Amino acid sequence: MKSRELMISVDDFETRAAVLEDRELVEIYLERRETPSIVGNVYLGRVKDILPGMQAAFVDIGIERNAFLYVEEIVYPRENEDEPMPPIQHLLKPGQDILVQIVKEPMDSKGARVTTQITLPGRYLVLLPYSNFLGVSRRLPEDERHRLKEICEQIRPRNKGLIARTAAEGAEVEELREDVKRLLLYWRKIERKVKSSAPVKLIYQEPQLALRIVRDLFSHDFKRLLIDNKEDHGQIIDFLESTDPELKRKVDLYTDGLPLFDKYNINQDIENAMKRKVWLRSGGYISIDHTEALTAIDVNTGKYIGKTNLETTIFKTNLEAAEEIVRQLRLRDIGGIIVIDFIDMQDLEHREELFNTLNTALVTDRTKTRVIEISKLGLVEMTRKNVSQGLLDFQAESCPRCHGLGVVLSETTLGIQVYRQTKKLAATHSAESFIFKVNSHGKRFLEREGKLAGDVLELGWGKRAYLVFDETVAPGKPEMVEEGSGEQMEKLFKNPTQSHS
Repeated sequence: MKSRELMISVDDFETRAAVLEDRELVEIYLERRETPSIVGNVYLGRVKDILPGMQAAFVDIGIERNAFLYVEEIVYPRENEDEPMPPIQHLLKPGQDILVQIVKEPMDSKGARVTTQITLPGRYLVLLPYSNFLGVSRRLPEDERHRLKEICEQIRPRNKGLIARTAAEGAEVEELREDVKRLLLYWRKIERKVKSSAPVKLIYQEPQLALRIVRDLFSHDFKRLLIDNKEDHGQIIDFLESTDPELKRKVDLYTDGLPLFDKYNINQDIENAMKRKVWLRSGGYISIDHTEALTAIDVNTGKYIGKTNLETTIFKTNLEAAEEIVRQLRLRDIGGIIVIDFIDMQDLEHREELFNTLNTALVTDRTKTRVIEISKLGLVEMTRKNVSQGLLDFQAESCPRCHGLGVVLSETTLGIQVYRQTKKLAATHSAESFIFKVNSHGKRFLEREGKLAGDVLELGWGKRAYLVFDETVAPGKPEMVEEGSGEQMEKLFKNPTQSHS
């Protein structure tokens, strides 16, 4: 079993959570303070328009674009699941108040996707206030699934449903019962707020990323959790104290001078995950291309020439690529339709073993996937649930010169990189002051965020950086020019002909 670790880094701009397996980055979660995730939030909205031809409705929830509600997402009592839903125009009307929950972030020009089937996640269980459904995570062993289902049948609130999460594995009856009590308390607060509120209004907000990722992901199969923010560390400890006290001993506050994500090379792994080409250990590689309709992944032997024959070389490359592809799907959070073009193999047994290897690797993916069998041409079609922006969309924006055919890192991302890189370089040098050359992308961002006093950036630990703006410097890659005492650097900065001409 792989050694799993959870690393959470919190700074002035972003919260980032990284999952490592045997010290290799496999999942990254990002949330910016200016634009927190809204998935899971509950709103008292108002129906704006009905679209009979699409069997959907637009709902005003108070954000920039109206949310989109499909008829299948409307709670409607039916005697059996085979009974068809009535037309949406018979269920809703414009101006009607409606309680909805976000199930998919707004993306590109599309608004958020919503549902009226509210779900409230706890540490071990998910409460379904409008359903009698009883379920258990399919990721658990069969005997544990049976045990949890029996317990949930005992503790299920009247006229409400429950889903036992993966984290419920091994949990005692009382722990599960307490989780139900907490969730019912949340639901009663929501009901009271709905009665006292007028649309359009946010009724329930999911916690921020650090606490949310601990609730949803951190479990006993993790070796440890490292977090570099004292306030968030305290909140996590308090949460685990009330839900899973044994896990507290696995949580540590990171206090070293070198930033956490630099200490474990996570920043470099994130940067590599933005690249089109991914090299395999054998010398082969995969290339990942995004289109509006789907993501295409191509497998190539590259530098790998093998040791026996062509069929064996191709087979080994495909097997290695299958595992790396799943890692990249998780790391980049690629959703929607995915087509994988493996190298064509003549041997039927090899094709079957490759398909099994791919499906075995996908067991580690928390996101729902569906895979179609491998074709004679080596093509695999699959879908992966798309809930929020993938890593590439989150960190990049369309290039104004190529009109979306390629991407560049956004000014915000480049500015944050300048901020982090200067802190990293300062942490690895003993001097108290520095002079850096930076691209104007960094300057504009830092000025906008109020981080610059003149052209001086305070780094913490009593250190500061004087910034010289130079368009020849790569965006997001500050260059250290000088270092020394505060007095020395201030004099050199004020006299550029002596300092860095």
